[in-house]
Amino acid sequence: MDADVIVVGAGPVGLFLAAELKLAGAEPLILERLEAPSEESKSRGLGALATEALWRRGLGPQLAEADVAGTKDLARDHGSTRGHFANIFKIVPSADRPRTNIWQPELERVLAKHAEGVRILRGHEVTALESDVDGVTVTAGKTWRARYVVGCDGGRSTVRKLAGFEFPGTPALLRTIAGQARFAGDLPPSGRHAGGTFLHGGSMVGLAEPAANPEPVTAADFAASIRRITGADVVIEEFREERRFGDQARQADDYRRGRVFLAGDAAHVHSPSGGQGLNLGIPDAANLGWKLGAVLRGDKPEAFLDTYTRERHPAGEAVLRNTRAQSALLAPGPHVDALREIVGEVLDLPEANRYFADLLSGVRERYDFPYPAPAPAGEHCPDLELVDTAGRTTRLHEHTRTGRGLLLTAEHPADPRVDVVPVTNTGPLLLRPDGVIAWAGEGPLDVALDTWF
Repeated sequence: MDADVIVVGAGPVGLFLAAELKLAGAEPLILERLEAPSEESKSRGLGALATEALWRRGLGPQLAEADVAGTKDLARDHGSTRGHFANIFKIVPSADRPRTNIWQPELERVLAKHAEGVRILRGHEVTALESDVDGVTVTAGKTWRARYVVGCDGGRSTVRKLAGFEFPGTPALLRTIAGQARFAGDLPPSGRHAGGTFLHGGSMVGLAEPAANPEPVTAADFAASIRRITGADVVIEEFREERRFGDQARQADDYRRGRVFLAGDAAHVHSPSGGQGLNLGIPDAANLGWKLGAVLRGDKPEAFLDTYTRERHPAGEAVLRNTRAQSALLAPGPHVDALREIVGEVLDLPEANRYFADLLSGVRERYDFPYPAPAPAGEHCPDLELVDTAGRTTRLHEHTRTGRGLLLTAEHPADPRVDVVPVTNTGPLLLRPDGVIAWAGEGPLDVALDTWF
């Protein structure tokens, strides 16, 4: 074997997954088709669950530093630091479950440093994949062999296609174009127009219109789209860092085919509305990494890996649902305008605002367990303040860098399978390595420990 797990794709999800595998005692190998990391802006932020996942591994200071500049860029480009639902910028960020504003190239640099020691082979494009009872053979220039393969290779995933995953869903209704531009003369107002949406702030510009030509965008194409949307002719002196994307919503029928897994955009694609892509993909990696490690160590049986799809597939379905709803609210026309006004009024209600904030952050997710486990079991635990038996105060993320389970209790006996922190102000709680609450004081603790560890 060349590795325990071959991770295909060195984007944020692939890098974080590889680091999680290394932490769990496995030997990962990343194969990446690009010769060098991309500097395309792509994503500009992490939601609460992804932020907490990275804080748990000691990356909080890097995220906090990047967030300062990222928040300034967000205010410049969007005119607001509030969250949005279909570009209705009224969602108040949660103070207790914060997100991080960080551009994807910077995030990849942070994660690449975090994954130091992991072999990353660039310029290796996967062209064939074959599974058998003992492992998987991957062809990428030469052949590579591993126990498992995880496709983290994006929405057009080669791994997904080669392994035969179904990818059902809905086609794009809208196309969005964004980039950096410099114009000569005045621009039409930023906002909704008869033919679609045209937004501009600072040097950032973007538009959304009914789905059309998917080919690469030139400055002339962009000007033509602005004309269709607003009726105005504009002169573009410079157009760069252009990117286009649609709102097709598709999800793999399963996230596992034997020894082959999918994570991130390889498993699900959707509109970028609400900035939920990495907030879905990073928790995919957090969920899968420790489980693969447990099976590779021999701590858990092969069937344990089926819990990955059972838990993460519904999370993907939830994001596809809300991004489809946002696409409906982004379509042009007076009927949609009227609906947007009503949704905007609803967002002025504090309870509704919190509902939408929780919806976009994913913190309302709750996994079903194979044993009775009332809430908050099944939920992702926030970064709690902890007070130990000596009166010392710490934060939860200070105790989670080992990648092991964590028992917060001052009453229950220690267990060698998990780390124990004696606390007096919360709990008892049993946390999995992905930050999910496995037990919260109701029912036998042994059942939860035996299930996950």
